Amino acid sequence: MTTTEPDKTGPSFASLDPRDGTVLAEYPIAGPEEVGLAVERARAAARWWRGQGPRGRRAWLLEYKRAISSRAQELASLISAETGKPDEDATLEVMLAVSHLEWAAKNADKVLRRRAVSAGLLMANQAAYVEYQPYGVVGAIGPWNYPVFTPMGTLSYAMAAGNAVVFKPSELTPGVGVWLAEVWDSLGASQPLIQTITGDGSTGNALCRAGVDKLAFTGSAATGRKVMAACAETLTPVVIEGGGKDALLVDRDADLDAAADQAVFGAMGNAGQTCAGVERIYVHEDVKDAFVGKFTARVRALTPGSSITSSYGPMTLPAQVDIIRRHVEDAISRGGKAVVGGEDSVGEKIVEPVVLVDVPEDSSAVTEETFGPTVVINPVADLEEGVEKANATSYGLGGSIFTGDRRRGLALAEKLDVGMVSINSFLAFAGIPALPFGGSGDSGFGRIHGADGLREFARPKAITAQKFSAPLNLMTMTRKPRDIKIVKWMLANVQGKL
Repeated sequence: MTTTEPDKTGPSFASLDPRDGTVLAEYPIAGPEEVGLAVERARAAARWWRGQGPRGRRAWLLEYKRAISSRAQELASLISAETGKPDEDATLEVMLAVSHLEWAAKNADKVLRRRAVSAGLLMANQAAYVEYQPYGVVGAIGPWNYPVFTPMGTLSYAMAAGNAVVFKPSELTPGVGVWLAEVWDSLGASQPLIQTITGDGSTGNALCRAGVDKLAFTGSAATGRKVMAACAETLTPVVIEGGGKDALLVDRDADLDAAADQAVFGAMGNAGQTCAGVERIYVHEDVKDAFVGKFTARVRALTPGSSITSSYGPMTLPAQVDIIRRHVEDAISRGGKAVVGGEDSVGEKIVEPVVLVDVPEDSSAVTEETFGPTVVINPVADLEEGVEKANATSYGLGGSIFTGDRRRGLALAEKLDVGMVSINSFLAFAGIPALPFGGSGDSGFGRIHGADGLREFARPKAITAQKFSAPLNLMTMTRKPRDIKIVKWMLANVQGKL
């Protein structure tokens, strides 16, 4: 349900096509009152949703998945219009999103149902259980770079866990958020399980303070801190996905063609506007030149632009252009070399690929999130050094390792201070619904996707049920000296020797 119908007298904003600036639609800016009403409606929807039970929720969500899938081209066209990304990329995004929706729907009951756990020797007279209960109403503030895949990582798992959701999409991609709510409404449910509220930062701020039971945010680390501060006023728990500065490591025995192919996709896909994209590449010095040759040949074959056949589109967020330009200029001024493109590659809308080599590790192009079609390639003596440099950042989202030895890759993956690693591929973890997605540091905390994502949107509850009278009755104010004597013996002769 779209809770903010266009109000000709109230404040509004325009959604623009970044390819040519065409106004796509006008949307209202929801204020605190409208946001509060949406949360109030969500409370009733959450009660209805909980009453559907696991089987009912599964059936509704799979029907929702089928509805989205049957209108996939319509959604992909809307994504392309609001972000500027090619239709193929938009279609892939829809496919990934519905895959996660399907997994969440089919696995929620198995993950969250009540399960028995061991009560231990001391409490052997008790049966012990853990169950998970929904929060109630989950607020979601989504990004513009992947306006379906990323927020659906919250919406799918939150709904499957039994919650109603109030979704505030980015002001750059409001139409996608409205579409998702309207498709739910088309199913004929009696309650608005998904409500979309449109607006700017003030609307997001209002959502943080509207009494939701949990809030999930995706965006910059700086804005994530503001979200946390607002939610802290009411002790509202949060999930933060705050971006990254991901590294790709290439060993000397790696398949260089495969590494180059995946690295180009990771660095340049979606115009580099990917939180878990490749922004740094550390290559074993013995194969650096060979890798750079293969990588740059593939980059030069790219054709960025605004046509349907373009390799990638314009920058969705105009302000990001200045950040990209600053990073490129800083890298070159400090001794880095541009082997593809350069400062002149940064246009007003389209940024041509920029490949930088031998850039100082304290350059902004290495330490700060660039979020554009640029990448830094630096040599390392071995991948141990590569791991050390990859970890030397405030971000901890994802990473990739290319090596001829999978066991070595697994050992190195364990040393990377990130939430996700792909070995001999890029971003594979995002396409596997059973795996959790999230990071640490300036990349945030909490997880979406997988069993951890389902549990993220449910409260664990501990339950005990006494089966028989306790042999040692310790939970009383009239404990027997014999029982305490036995406890002391257990401490010395059992716990002290295990």
